[in-house]
Amino acid sequence: MLPELFALTRRELLKISRNPQAIFTSLLLPLLYLLLFGQGFNLNPTAFIPNASHAQIVAFDIVYFRGAPNYYSYFAAGMVGFVTVTANLFIGANVIFDKLFGIFKRTRGTPAPSAAVFGSRLIAGSIQPILLAFFVLGLALLLGHTGLSGLDVTATVGALGALQIVLAIVMLSLMFATLFLMFGILLEAPQTYFAVVNTINLPVLLTSDALYPWGSMPQWLRNLSSYNPISLCVNVLRESLFGSAQYPYGPWTYLAGLFAWTAVLVALAIVLVGRALRPIE
Repeated sequence: MLPELFALTRRELLKISRNPQAIFTSLLLPLLYLLLFGQGFNLNPTAFIPNASHAQIVAFDIVYFRGAPNYYSYFAAGMVGFVTVTANLFIGANVIFDKLFGIFKRTRGTPAPSAAVFGSRLIAGSIQPILLAFFVLGLALLLGHTGLSGLDVTATVGALGALQIVLAIVMLSLMFATLFLMFGILLEAPQTYFAVVNTINLPVLLTSDALYPWGSMPQWLRNLSSYNPISLCVNVLRESLFGSAQYPYGPWTYLAGLFAWTAVLVALAIVLVGRALRPIE
């Protein structure tokens, strides 16, 4: 199976690299979020506490931003999770359009096993969101050196912290790439696909703490957010970048929860996709 997997993965990567317009538009959305939404919605403690002292500002940041030095830093870490999920929406859409043009049927008609067909699209499709997530992280750090609001790292990020960040981003990307690819294979119409994934995507994003200040969330939403896979990923980033004093668990606990989510969805996808991609008689 490995030769077929490598060949099909290479073909999928070539398709992505030969579409610079898609690459440009995928970079444009996080760029706009970081430059416009993040800069314009940068919550300032002095707006809530006039003539606030330094001690009051620190206390505000601890309560509202869980130890992040400012909202933009809190927001930038959350944008990494946000972008990782939204960029994966297109992996299933590509399968839908390949079905419409007959490309997917021809691929299934080759001697390549169904596992190679699914695995190649999963690997190639998840690479772009992973790279996009690190682009967002790097750009947020760079903006802090241009006079704009940027990501301020207040903790020492060693090799272990960097590894935890990489694992969190990779697992989140693989989890949603698996989910959306599964829907792309199981569904036939583009309208149905986008209706289903938006029904899942928006509630998952809006019940996470990727964008909401933690201190402004009602208790029920905090409880729900604690089990959200995007929150689990973002918590790993924020603990590594800002310290873990305001979190009840360490990064490895959140990574374990993220792994559990990923394992369940991958197992579900293996069963459902295996049935859908049975060899054509």
